[in-house]
Amino acid sequence: MRALVAAGVFTVAMVACGEASAHEPWTYGFGSRAAALGGAVAANVTDFSANYYNPAGLAGEEGIRIGVGYFWAENNLRLNDLDSGVKSSHGVSFGLAAAGDVFGFPIAIGIATHVPDEGLSRITALRQEVPRWELYDNRSSVIYLAANLAIRPWEFLEIGGGLSFLAATRGRFEITGAADLLHPYDSQLRHEVDVDLTSVRYPQAGVRVHLGKAAKLALVYRGQTNLDLHLDGRIDATLNAVGFEVPLSYELQARTVQAFLPQQVVLAASWKPHEAVSVDVDIAWVNWGAYKNPTAKTIAKLAAEIPPQFPVELPGELRQTDLLDLHFSDRIVPRLGVEWYLPGFNTPEGTPILKVPLRFGYVYEKTPVPDQTRSTNFVDADRHTISCGIGVEVPIVHLGLDVHAAVSALPETTVLKTSAADLTGDYRAEGEMLNVGATLTGNFQ
Repeated sequence: MRALVAAGVFTVAMVACGEASAHEPWTYGFGSRAAALGGAVAANVTDFSANYYNPAGLAGEEGIRIGVGYFWAENNLRLNDLDSGVKSSHGVSFGLAAAGDVFGFPIAIGIATHVPDEGLSRITALRQEVPRWELYDNRSSVIYLAANLAIRPWEFLEIGGGLSFLAATRGRFEITGAADLLHPYDSQLRHEVDVDLTSVRYPQAGVRVHLGKAAKLALVYRGQTNLDLHLDGRIDATLNAVGFEVPLSYELQARTVQAFLPQQVVLAASWKPHEAVSVDVDIAWVNWGAYKNPTAKTIAKLAAEIPPQFPVELPGELRQTDLLDLHFSDRIVPRLGVEWYLPGFNTPEGTPILKVPLRFGYVYEKTPVPDQTRSTNFVDADRHTISCGIGVEVPIVHLGLDVHAAVSALPETTVLKTSAADLTGDYRAEGEMLNVGATLTGNFQ
């Protein structure tokens, strides 16, 4: 009987699983330097985070740079002044960028990964009628991995590209045997539950052009990807009750999307008005219009040989939910970052003892979610993010430490239903998000 209960819990947890907005690097930043600059680094990045923001940047330095970091994001999002219970996000980021010459030709490689420390994969099960913060509450916590190659054919031009990987979930359960309803401990059931992590891939590419020493331009493309969730289940058992044996079979198939990452095109510029100051701007087109309804498509069949003296009518095939088109909108997302290296940390000869950069960033993300006037309740609001950070670099030992903090404000938005008979009714949504973290880097020539 415990096996039947376990299968039921597994089924409920997996069948209703929905699509998620993205992974942690997209939502909270990848590496403390980039997070402190609001992610506006596509034209001004050379460390391991270039694997995510612009693979062309890997060719921007010589030697090997290794980084490891950790971040924690707390989400305080509310509906009608009540905490929505959106889970926190936290995990470890690691990567390296290695640049050098191969037969006199500048080339670089890089790898990077983000691993959530609360489990290898997490999803949230919600129906389309249940109000939730679609881009955060239903956000998937998944493993992210990227591998890239970059070249510098001329001093002013860098080109890079590669593949990113996300880990997807596939599940299966099977139960066979006999269950005694009057004497549960005499039941003989064999069960097998199998959940695997598989990977999906999407391309990314970038170019960066140096316009003299004071300015750089960059163009980055990230492909769209879906993490498909597959669940297959089967129960073949005999129920013993009041002296009767009832052969029973149950089949389940569920197909949905565990996570969605929209394709993006980023145009970026970096300008140094002073040797110690850089101003960075990223403008991203995000294809949220390709977002699909996350509700699971489920097929379930139950069959049993009921004795004639028990007039029990079995339920028919599970009725599938009618999926409504969501009509999310594409968005333009601007990002701004400013980095200033404080003066006064040099020897009398001018050799730097310490490098201390201060960083500030701002991001505005207009919600892609339309007004939820119908039966769906995919809640979202515009997001304003202000970030800051500081770094300490010690050139003599080739080590650096960066820390960051970011606060996002989601102003109040009111959802008004067109039907007075709507079971959810009107509601208000608002909230704040806090993201902090640190990254340790080493640079080896």
